[in-house]
Amino acid sequence: GYWDPFGMMAFQDEEKFRRNRELELKHGRICMAASIGMFFPDLFGRFSGYLAPSSGLKFSDVPSTIDAIYKVPVEGWLQIFA
Repeated sequence: GYWDPFGMMAFQDEEKFRRNRELELKHGRICMAASIGMFFPDLFGRFSGYLAPSSGLKFSDVPSTIDAIYKVPVEGWLQIFA
């Protein structure tokens, strides 16, 4: 068997449980890397130069918090997610 103290997998098989556990580890690791990416610039400094030269936006102008979403131009987000 497998350990499921909350009974969340009561109607699933062990293979589904193993898959969910694997996905949980993967997502946890991504979250840890994102946390490092949030603190690293404040502790060790940011890149010099421009993030968006056409709009005059420097790397140092972008905050490390969630406010960075609003500071980065839409075109920059489209490049990331395209």
